[in-house]
Amino acid sequence: MGENEPRAASAAQPDKKMAYHKVNADQRAQGHSPYLDNDELQATALDLEWDMEKELEEPGFDHFRLDSSAQQHLGNSQSPDLDLEPIQPSSSPKGRFQRLQEDPDYISHYTRQAPKSNRCSFFRILKVFCTALILFIFGIVIGYYARKKCPSPPTSQEPNNPQIYHKILKEIKAENIKQIYRDLLEFSREDDAELAMKILGQWRSQGLEDVRLVNYSVLLDLPGPSSNTVTLQSSGECFYPSGQRCSRDPKTLDSQDLLYSYAAYSAKGTLEAELVDVQYGTMDDLIRIQAVTNVTKKIALLKLGQSPLLYKLSLLEDAGFGGALVYTDPCDLPKTAELADKAFMVSLNSGGDPSTPGYASIDGSYRQNRLNLTTLLVQPISALLARKLVSLPEDTAQKERCTPLQLPAAGKKTISLNIQSVTTYRTISNVIGYLKGAVFPDRYVIIGSHHSSLKGYGGQGWASSTAVITALLQALVPELKRGWRPDRTLLFCSWGGTALGNVGSYEWAEDLRSVLQRNAVAYISLHNPVTGNSTLRPVASPSLQQLAAESQRCNCVEKARCAGSNVSSVQIQGDSDYFINHLGVPATQFSYEDIKASENSSFLSEALFPVHATKTEELDPSFSLHETIAKLTGQVTLQIASDPVLPFNALDIALEVQNSLKGDEAGVPQLLAVASRLRDTAELFQSDEMRPANDPEERAPVRVRMLNDVLQGLEKSFLLHQAPPGLYRNILYRLDDRTSQFSVLLEALEHCKRHQSNETVQAALSEVLNSINSAQVYFKAGLDVFETALAGKK
Repeated sequence: MGENEPRAASAAQPDKKMAYHKVNADQRAQGHSPYLDNDELQATALDLEWDMEKELEEPGFDHFRLDSSAQQHLGNSQSPDLDLEPIQPSSSPKGRFQRLQEDPDYISHYTRQAPKSNRCSFFRILKVFCTALILFIFGIVIGYYARKKCPSPPTSQEPNNPQIYHKILKEIKAENIKQIYRDLLEFSREDDAELAMKILGQWRSQGLEDVRLVNYSVLLDLPGPSSNTVTLQSSGECFYPSGQRCSRDPKTLDSQDLLYSYAAYSAKGTLEAELVDVQYGTMDDLIRIQAVTNVTKKIALLKLGQSPLLYKLSLLEDAGFGGALVYTDPCDLPKTAELADKAFMVSLNSGGDPSTPGYASIDGSYRQNRLNLTTLLVQPISALLARKLVSLPEDTAQKERCTPLQLPAAGKKTISLNIQSVTTYRTISNVIGYLKGAVFPDRYVIIGSHHSSLKGYGGQGWASSTAVITALLQALVPELKRGWRPDRTLLFCSWGGTALGNVGSYEWAEDLRSVLQRNAVAYISLHNPVTGNSTLRPVASPSLQQLAAESQRCNCVEKARCAGSNVSSVQIQGDSDYFINHLGVPATQFSYEDIKASENSSFLSEALFPVHATKTEELDPSFSLHETIAKLTGQVTLQIASDPVLPFNALDIALEVQNSLKGDEAGVPQLLAVASRLRDTAELFQSDEMRPANDPEERAPVRVRMLNDVLQGLEKSFLLHQAPPGLYRNILYRLDDRTSQFSVLLEALEHCKRHQSNETVQAALSEVLNSINSAQVYFKAGLDVFETALAGKK
């Protein structure tokens, strides 16, 4: 404290400089430090003093001096507020610095740094302002040219902006589809690969950059050098399948209609046997016939309809028949169809390359020797020939009331059936186009059409199918150029070998099975979109029924032709087969048909008639029906591909299961109980997970991804290990609109009638029970995952 007294006495002395001395950190205590006696340390201290003094003398520190009047005033002031205590030392890594007075009469009156001069501050502010202005102008110029040259990024969509859907669907026009259709019919049909290459080029020209041609070498069953024949032994009359008499005229022998009137993968050879009328070949029909006659090695006269052809042929094979003539009864056909004198072709292939069942036909694959897929000699014939065989006049079907064809009980007919198709390895081609998704590129929404590999058969459905999918692709291009992308990847597929058993789609899916099991989200089918013009027929798996119905209400071009069409889950023809029955992928399909209100009209589409028998432009001259199918398909595709939460309905699956058990004699209590638990779990899943996830404010990306993964696998639990021939492995699909029960249970009950054993019924019940229970466990596991995740978050 003694040091502070002289400082206070000399506070008015101006112009005295401050000096800094380096001292040891212990200098606060009294006594002299021995370290300061060191010559080197003292020299360092002197240098530091010089540097500090020099720094204080530099310009800019002048403002520390006050005018004499102000200093005098401060020096004479006796104000108690003035605190003149010495400044404490500040720490430094090498010691401590303490502020000292060179003159005991000097005192500093400022304890904070004074502001810089106004002039210096002004120029500094001006410099900063000019720099910022130049950078701002420069940024505007760069941004303008960058925006001009680069496409704008996709805008945030919620849910992917429904206005974009409307813009895309608005681009789908009937005249465009018609032009694409006519261009396709001009393609050469000589080679499947050549047709596929032209489709590939067409898609690339529309703007789809990633398009690939995928080829497989497969075993095909093709017509022989001459037509198959049917000969009446009583008269020696020889007929071609169409009903024409056999001829040696070269033009007749080379007719494509005659050559391609056959059953692919039938047994080959000649069979002479008695003809037995089995009508539709149901279990009741066979029981009735076997009660009065021995059917071993005989030839069945069989009508298409009521149930799948492969199932009925399996029953005939088990019964001991040697062959079958297959035809369509004119009474089961729509009145608009003029097909009575037309022969057709069918395929006995359940799917894929018969020589590589269950695995892809890639190089090095083992090839099994499966030239025939049945022991029966099977031949499709026209209704005209069937009428001749049953000895009925040709005008029977033209009466006001149609009389179904039936062989008279009294008359026996023996025929000779000659079949000479040829099995050979050929290359089939698939066209696969990829439009990568912006958010979930590893999730695939597959849109499938087909191009026929048969000369002149299968109608012109392949051209309609390809025209619609190309028009949909064409409508997407303008938005793609503006930077829009779907959230999930779209796959545009044109399959080869469809008419011979969905060969192309099976081989591709078997090749990519492990990827598709994880990544495939949905399959949208465009198999023969217009085969009639009276009724829209929407088909969808239960989880997609609501989406298909909503799309139908919003996108029908001709309201009168699609109002009130119910969406059903029934078996359909085409390349959706593998995705439904082996991958458990939800599927949907829209088509226009002429549906006859008859219990026998189901499965008539298994018959493939010649091109000239079903001309598309006669069914839909304006192509407005094609436009409707394209818009319905486009709406469903866009929503599945871009909605943040997949538009699948879990509760509809549970309701479909319960409806399939109503009125079922085999509906044992265990089945009903597990179906009830499935519904309860599905309702909980729908209310606790689906509804909150559809609210953008409650939607978390990780939670949405988890939810979509659960929704994606909803139908996989309903795949049976094995199903009877022709029946779906996916039990959620019924046989047709007339039946409401599980097809596998119906078949088991039919089997029980003949074999007087309930083992088949018990086995079928067990499989259905385990499928429903597996689905309930799957739903419950999904709920548990969300509860665990929510608890972890809390």
